[in-house]
Order: sequence, then C-alpha cells, then structure tokens
Amino acid sequence: MTAAAPGLAFAQAQPDLALNQYQPPVAGDAFMAAPGPTVGGHLVPRAMVTFDYAHDPLVLVNAEGDVLAKPVTGQAYLHVGASFALWDRLLIGVDAPIAVFQSGDDVNLDGVQFAGAGGAQFGDLRAALRGRIWGEYYDPFQISVGGYVWFPTGGKDSYSGEGAVYGEPHVLLGGRLPHFMYSASLGSIIKGSDNPSTFNYRAGAGVLLLEDMLLIGPEVFGAVNYTDNDFIEDAANPVERKGTLNMEVLGSAQYRFLGDFVIGAAAGGGVATGVGTPRFRVLARFAYDPQPERAKAPAPRGPGDADGDGIVDPQDACPNTPGVASDDPTRNGCPSDRDGDGILDANDACPDRPGVRDADPAKNGCPPPGDRDGDGILDPQDACPDVRGVAHDDPAKHGCPSDRDGDGVVDAEDACPDTKGVQSADPKKNGCPPDTDGDGIIDTEDACPDKAGLANADPKKNGCPRVIVTDKEIVILQKVEFDFDRATIKTVSDSLLDEVAKILNENADIRLVEVQGHTDSKGNAFYNQSLSQRRADAVRQALVKRGVEAGRMRTKGYGAKKPIADNGTEEGRATNRRVQFVIIKRDAKAGQPEVRTK
Repeated sequence: MTAAAPGLAFAQAQPDLALNQYQPPVAGDAFMAAPGPTVGGHLVPRAMVTFDYAHDPLVLVNAEGDVLAKPVTGQAYLHVGASFALWDRLLIGVDAPIAVFQSGDDVNLDGVQFAGAGGAQFGDLRAALRGRIWGEYYDPFQISVGGYVWFPTGGKDSYSGEGAVYGEPHVLLGGRLPHFMYSASLGSIIKGSDNPSTFNYRAGAGVLLLEDMLLIGPEVFGAVNYTDNDFIEDAANPVERKGTLNMEVLGSAQYRFLGDFVIGAAAGGGVATGVGTPRFRVLARFAYDPQPERAKAPAPRGPGDADGDGIVDPQDACPNTPGVASDDPTRNGCPSDRDGDGILDANDACPDRPGVRDADPAKNGCPPPGDRDGDGILDPQDACPDVRGVAHDDPAKHGCPSDRDGDGVVDAEDACPDTKGVQSADPKKNGCPPDTDGDGIIDTEDACPDKAGLANADPKKNGCPRVIVTDKEIVILQKVEFDFDRATIKTVSDSLLDEVAKILNENADIRLVEVQGHTDSKGNAFYNQSLSQRRADAVRQALVKRGVEAGRMRTKGYGAKKPIADNGTEEGRATNRRVQFVIIKRDAKAGQPEVRTK
C-alpha cells in the first residue's frame, strides 16, 4: 500500500495537519505565490485579501494506483493579510487564514480510522518579519532575509492547523528591470508537531505591460520533506513519507488601478504528489498596495555641457554658469534676467521692470527716479510715462507699448501683431483682419465673406461653401468624383453629398430636383448618354440613403449634349464631366413667385 498524496503520521484519530501548501506572500509583494525582498517606504500600511481553492489535495492510492480514499477532496481558504513598512528597511506582516469550505471522505484503512475534511475552520495565524539587506524598491537586484512564525489557532483534529508552533526562516531575492521583474525565496519550515519538516522554495517572474500596470508571468512553489514520519503508524504496512516532494506551477496576472489598488488571478496544478499538492488550484486577489515614488535621476551632465544646465556648450551663451533656455541666442543658457536690464533676477529687486544698478540691494535693478513705468525711458522723453513701452524713433510713440502693425492694438493684446487688423472683444481675434463669417479666411481673401466656407486654391472659390442654393439650382463648387468609366461614387465625395443632402433636408420648400449627369464629347454618344444616366441614378440613390425623400428627385443623363466648356481641351472636358442639381419645382416664399421649370 502506498500513498500518492500521503498524509501525516496518523494514529487512530483525526490528525492535526495544516494541509494547504499555499502560503500567500506578505501584503505588498508583487506575485501571487512568490514572496519578494521589497519593503517599500516608512510607515506605509498595505492590505490584501486572497481566495484560494485546492482540489483533491490528499488522495490515498494502492501500489496499482487505485484510489483507496480521499480524506480531502477540496479546500477553499480566505487569507486576510496586512503589513507595515518601517524605515524602508523593515517589514512586519500578518496573515489570518480561514478555511471557508472543506470536503472529504471518511477513511478506514488497515484498521486506522479518521474522518474526512469538512466544515469551516480557522487556520494557523502567521506572523512575518523581513529585513532588507541590499537594493532599493525599483533596483534590478535586491536581497532580504525574513521569517514566518505560525501559531496554533487552527481547528483541533483538523486539516487546517498543526496544533503546535512552527516557523520558517528564509532568504529572498528579486528585482525590477524595464518591463520585467522576478522574485524567489528559499527556506525551511521547522515543525513543532509530529509532521515532517521541509525545505521550501517559491519563485515567480513576469513581464510588466501597460506602463507597469499589468504583470503577467509563471510562478512555482513547493517543498521537500527531510524528516522521518510515517504516513500511517500502527498499521500492518506503515507508509513512509521521507523525501516526499510537493510542487505546483501557476500562471498569474495582476492589474494595478487607481494607483494603489491591485486585482489578480492565478491558476495551475500540481506536478508532484506530496501532501497538500492538489490536482489544480485557483487563486484570486484584491490588494491595497501603495508604491513608493521613483527617485528622479539628476539630469546627466553630458559631453560638451561644462556647467551641467542641459544646454550644450556650442548653444550655451554662458557655458561655465548654469542657466536657463532662452529664444535669444545671446541669453540661451545664461542665468535668468526676465526684464533684460542686465541684472540677474537673483540680484534684481525689481526683476520684472528694467532698471539700473544700485549699491543698495533694495534698489538694485529698479527704475531710476523719473521713470514711473519702469521701461527705462525717463518721463520727460516718454510719450506714455505711465505705461511700459519701448524705444521708438517717433517721439510721439517713444516709450509707448509696441504696435508693430500700426493698427492701434498694442502687440501685447494683438492676436495678429504683424498683420493690420481691427479691435475685437474676442482676445483670439483682437487686432486681426476681419473674418465676418468666421470660417478662418479673412474677408479680403474670402470670395464669400458672408458665408462660412472652405479654403480653395481658386481665388473665386476661396472661403465659399461647397454647396450654394440659388433660385434655380443647388450649385456644388466641388465635383462628384466617380471611378473611371463607371458609375461608382468615390469615397472622397461622401462629405460633399452629405452637404447636398443636408441642404435638401433643411429646405423643404424645394419640392423637386432634377439630378443631371453630363459627360464630355469623347466616345460614343449613346454610351455617354447611358453613363451619364447611370451616374445620375447613383447620386440620387446616395442621397436617398442620406435621408432625402426619393419623390423629391428625378434623374436624367444628358451625355455630351450640354457642355459648359470647350471639349477641345482637357481642362474643358474635365469641366464638362459633372453632376448638376437643377430645381424643377419650389414652393413660393413671401414676395416670390413659385419656381417651375420644364
């Protein structure tokens, strides 16, 4: 008789056995099963809740592999954990396991009898202590030492507690690299009960995605017994268990959201047959895990940047003195002098008003007496003594604010300081040329200054809408484009037809429109007439799809019968290939007769 998943040294009584091989890391560790070496800050609390379900963690079989009994068919635990970081060097943690569900079969084997798992029970409370030896939170290599101590708070004669104090000293390694992190621990659980002591190993690795918010990777954990304890004592054939191996492999994924919160899940199964190794295991986690801020690396002092201000010497006007960037090449890389009076801001008592040097620090850099506005131009010569201005050859403008385009709007308030314009209550338009229709094309260049339109290389169409309604026609200033020698409308014309449909839908007084198709004179006349008819029909159908009533449109293909340009030139032929929208019937408006066209 052997045991594929042997239990502990049972007498003829229910065992004391913390069967579950899964031990959640300390709250704040990155992986689902593998603890890491990080501590992460000072006076930083963290918390975590982990759900753990293991299926068939204890199955007894004979030498032929036949199942004799399943003392434990399923265990579901809820782990509630917390930790507290101190001095970025020490981590204290606790984990309270609760077996919320257990199931199993009663066993009667070689005269040994005991009950299978069942009911909800408290597990052994675990305390954790960790000390960081080397490496910071975000470093590629870190090492710590730590330990767990379990207290016998688990149910009596159950599969959730050992019935004695036990502990595990361990060493932890890990680190972070760009888009990758890893953790591993190696330790030994030393039992105070009759159950065997073990070597324990845990490891995890994963890739970091979505700006380090998503961690995905494999994890492995397990144990090897190294003390002698028979599985069944007082039986005819005791089953030994020295050397029993536990091993599980999981795939895990965790996502960080709202900065400090983490949700995660993992699933996998056992690849060895030791006590507590299930056929499969499922984990889920919710955690509060604030991360320390990354240390900002100082700006590197690169080659050719003697003062280390980030401006290379060839572009640095003050290469030996740290300064700031400036659009003025003579000031780029030099210490700040906002008012440009030659006195650095650090020494300037009036850093925003040009002034003169003075031995008195309270007056240094301030305007001299007789310059009320501080623009460096004395009041007797200043045409605007109470408003800061600039020097000018015209005495009437000397000392007044700059108005480069001479439109009466000073440059500081002029949205178009180099183009003469008009005053406007809108700061974005103040001092700019007028644009009556607000289409972004100034009136002097707008062929339709009272109607918002689009830019066009043709001065006669620039600023005009693509669709204009007259008494007799809906005029389109852009052609409907078709595939060569076909009636298929190109997608480039979709927006144009959208506008035509909008006009028709908004002008219900237009009762009937003739959609006309026209071609140039090249080719067979009958074919041209047919092609123009098919194109007119295609346009009508496209407008119907855009919500225009079909009864408001009729179609007619004219072929080359109605040219509007010279068919003897390529430019003229291109003009003649067109679609027109002629108004046939329109309701009369106030003061206007009804429009009817045969």
